[in-house]
Amino acid sequence: MIKVEKKIAGTTLRIESGQIARQSGGAVVVTYGETTLLACANCSPEPREGIDFLPMQVEYREKHYAGGKIPGGFFKREAKPTDNEVLTSRLTDRPIRPLIPKNYRNELQIMLTTLSSDGINNPDIIAAIGASAALLLSPVPFDGPIASVRVGFIDGDYVLNPTKEQMETSDLDLIVTGKKDKICMIEGGSNFVTEKVILEALDFAMTGINDIVDLQLEFEDQFDNSYEIDDSKPLSDEIEKSLNKTYASKIDKLFDIQGKKEREEAYNDIVKEASDPHVEDELIYGEVKTHIKTMFKDAVRKTVLDKKVRVDGRGLEDVRQITVVPSVLPRVHGSVLFTRGETQAIATTTLGTTRDQQIIDSMDSDYKKSFMLHYNFPPYSVGETGRIGFTNRREIGHGHLAERSLKPILPSQEEFPYTIRIVSEITESNGSSSMASVCGGSLALMCAGVPIKEHVAGIAMGLITDGDQYAVLSDILGTEDFYGDMDFKVAGTKDGISAIQLDLKVPGLSMDVLSDALNQANKGRLHILEEMNKSISSPNELSPHAPQIVSFPIDKEKIGGLIGPGGKNIKAIQEQTECVINIDDDGTVSVSSSDKEKLDIAITQIKAITEDPKVGSVFDGKVTKTLDFGAFVEFAPGREGLVHISHLDWKRVDKVRDVVSVGDKVKVKLFEIDKQGRLNFSMKLLKDKPK
Repeated sequence: MIKVEKKIAGTTLRIESGQIARQSGGAVVVTYGETTLLACANCSPEPREGIDFLPMQVEYREKHYAGGKIPGGFFKREAKPTDNEVLTSRLTDRPIRPLIPKNYRNELQIMLTTLSSDGINNPDIIAAIGASAALLLSPVPFDGPIASVRVGFIDGDYVLNPTKEQMETSDLDLIVTGKKDKICMIEGGSNFVTEKVILEALDFAMTGINDIVDLQLEFEDQFDNSYEIDDSKPLSDEIEKSLNKTYASKIDKLFDIQGKKEREEAYNDIVKEASDPHVEDELIYGEVKTHIKTMFKDAVRKTVLDKKVRVDGRGLEDVRQITVVPSVLPRVHGSVLFTRGETQAIATTTLGTTRDQQIIDSMDSDYKKSFMLHYNFPPYSVGETGRIGFTNRREIGHGHLAERSLKPILPSQEEFPYTIRIVSEITESNGSSSMASVCGGSLALMCAGVPIKEHVAGIAMGLITDGDQYAVLSDILGTEDFYGDMDFKVAGTKDGISAIQLDLKVPGLSMDVLSDALNQANKGRLHILEEMNKSISSPNELSPHAPQIVSFPIDKEKIGGLIGPGGKNIKAIQEQTECVINIDDDGTVSVSSSDKEKLDIAITQIKAITEDPKVGSVFDGKVTKTLDFGAFVEFAPGREGLVHISHLDWKRVDKVRDVVSVGDKVKVKLFEIDKQGRLNFSMKLLKDKPK
């Protein structure tokens, strides 16, 4: 067994191989603290025929036994991947994919399994390290190694790989993946830190990344691993020259077409014209299509670098036209139609009670979420047909990014005790629908009356570089994303950044390029915020269709009395008032109803049970028992007092039953609490005294 280890941020990182999964093409066990992950990388012996992409699959899985837990639910077995597992899979996939040759077509599968979790060190950064080390041992051509670290910003100091407990007080949660001295991927959220803080955090991360890369190189040196790269050229020089001569000018004319659909149709006509003569030769037919795509890609990049003009004619920093239609849907709590160029989203906000919170059954702990953002990307948004099934990884990833962008502006549960769900329906797409979801989600929150103080906007930045020069593009189109070198999304308010995500198609970027991209993104974000504020700049009144919720604390010692034996008291209040009542362990009570009058009745009854009644208070009660000397009145579930016969009426009452009967609803006033704590009510004090 081969093993290497090094202290990273004060905790030992260990990489070992040779004991577990020995038949795998490449298998390593990575341990950080007491969190252990198994990474296995395997590829098929032959390329998959008939494809023009890398068939790579990254699957990260958490086992509940790793945290000493048994899964919840009926089956008691890990089921489909959780959102966290999908997001971690994406965090690993994104930096690795650009580091494998573009013409590699062998099936590649990377399996990552957390075997032990200490609840302190998060396995999401260990996953990328494990995948990288496993690929180094496999026969896959991989331009690595890479390493991931997390950076926190706590009390003004940068912290490398902070623990989960430390992250609770951090203003920054930044995952950075890189090669030696180069950044490959960024994913993170923050409490509106500045661009300067982000850049300093990235620079701080490089020290940890370089140490982990060096450890993997030391590990790799102990193995004999070699591979061959197929650099054969299917197209002859003669065919390439003919295609270049015939179609170069036609491709240049595509830039005169403004609309995405019209431009794509013209491009497809060129591809068809060029490839149809070779339809009987499947290999050449496919390579001709690929060459035309390469010609268009080169033309896009050359036009940007040489002329500083983009596919749709914009300048490098120009943002497309923005239109906002608030409250576009009549019955939902908050809605907006947000359009930026040819990207459009219908964003809706729904307000619910604490019972609508999402329960997360994770490997380490169970918890509840009171804010969710869900992103849907139907095929019609790009004018296509497609399979409709479960939420795909891209939808989960984009939704998570938008959710992370908006979460810091939300009010606290004490201030606004609602469960909030935003749904972004992408109805058109031509570049950064996730950032449209951020803008639309912020606007929908204000339309619903959620008390946020300001908007969050998002913008996607692109990059074209030939190695010597580069151009940063604001508000990229789909074409610029596809043929460019970077997809850099930045979201935030006018004061700072709330979320950031970087994906690259080049091996890595320098800090200078990232600094320019961040500064240009700031200008674009401020412009978008200005346009959003023209539509709605402060929260509306709470939607009349939303539930009314009131939240208040009670003495924790009174929780049992409020619930009652077998839930008798709380059930009685809910049945009588038709309200939804939720009680937290800390004594916070939330009452919700669409009827304000019933809401007030429920609150009064809850306080009657949990608070000591005060002399002079008036209650609506029900007669539960009559005796010769008076009637007992229940003024709240499980609580009652006595109306003495002398306090039933101002006139003399001979028999209690002459005035009240069991089941009668009466209004009573508390006029005395005797030495034994008994409550004495009066009905006559609420009537005019006869003269």
